[in-house]
Amino acid sequence: MITTKDLRKFVGDNIVTIIFLALTLIAIPFSKLSMPYILSNLIDRFARSSFLVFALILPIIAGMGINFAMVLGASAGQIGLIFAVDWNVAGWQGLLFASLIGIPISVLLGWFCGQILNRARGREMVTGFILGYFMDGVYQFFGLYLMGWIIPIRTQRVMQIDSVGVRNTLGLDTVRGGIDNILPLKIGEFNIPVVTFLIIGLLCLFVVWFRKTKLGQDMRAVGQDQGVSHAAGIDVDRTRIIAIIISTILACLGQIIYLQNIGNMFTYTSQRQAGFFAAAAILVGGATVKKAGILNVFIGVFLVHSLYITMPLAGKEIFDSAMIGQYMSDFINYGIISLALVLHAWRNRKTADDSRAGLRGGSAADAALAGGSK
Repeated sequence: MITTKDLRKFVGDNIVTIIFLALTLIAIPFSKLSMPYILSNLIDRFARSSFLVFALILPIIAGMGINFAMVLGASAGQIGLIFAVDWNVAGWQGLLFASLIGIPISVLLGWFCGQILNRARGREMVTGFILGYFMDGVYQFFGLYLMGWIIPIRTQRVMQIDSVGVRNTLGLDTVRGGIDNILPLKIGEFNIPVVTFLIIGLLCLFVVWFRKTKLGQDMRAVGQDQGVSHAAGIDVDRTRIIAIIISTILACLGQIIYLQNIGNMFTYTSQRQAGFFAAAAILVGGATVKKAGILNVFIGVFLVHSLYITMPLAGKEIFDSAMIGQYMSDFINYGIISLALVLHAWRNRKTADDSRAGLRGGSAADAALAGGSK
């Protein structure tokens, strides 16, 4: 039988998901959208975004929290796409070409990021957040000044008008739907990108398999207690770096999958949006900065996109302004990240206070026992 204590614990552990679910359920009737339309959009967006959110799982398992520096991997994926469009490599071959360029860059950036985070133990999330902004500046310098000046650009559709730098918005017509259109399946009103879902399924199997490997168990151990892990012979620094490298590679591939579905790229801002969306989605799905799994990814992507689809029109009906609805969606996403981090800090402090109270209680009992024996 479910007790009040059990119910309170469930609500406390899943408060972020419950709030988001309630907001989504409120927005759906106000939006006046039909369920087939909502589901059709959800299928498309689910295939588009899920891979990207998986990039956050391993750093969380390794005890490094939300990897806000995943934008480094997203930037690497965009660099690969720039070259694929410039070299006119089309279709899935273009996406493969972009991946072959992006993955080595991701490995290098992931190694660099891991080295930095190993020197910022206990502050990995804020360090990753600032590091993401720093490397974003490097990426913009690469795109605005090096491309077309030192690195040649072949086509005018990539180059700025003044012949230096990449355009602010880059059309991805040559690679659009490169994965989604390989084996399309239409069931009624729903278009299902079969190959994209197969890739996501393979990634799920990889995560399940990886967590059972020696390296996966080492990451779990490091995430639980670094001191004990080091005493057990685990190379803690190396394990954490590998977690960040894999996360960066997955972010690179996830961004490529995301952008091939969209069909265009905001060259200097898309990578930032990827980081915030992934963080919001996995937290909305019930993950914490210490625990995350596959189910959290799927629940989070489903709820976040449900709100993205319905909130603008709901805002138009409630406030007579679709812009307010869009603003509310963004505001809620950032608010969810803030709420999750505040709850994490509060729970950590409460756990520490309870531990200290327990120690004080034990000491008092021992003293009373000693006094009685006299």
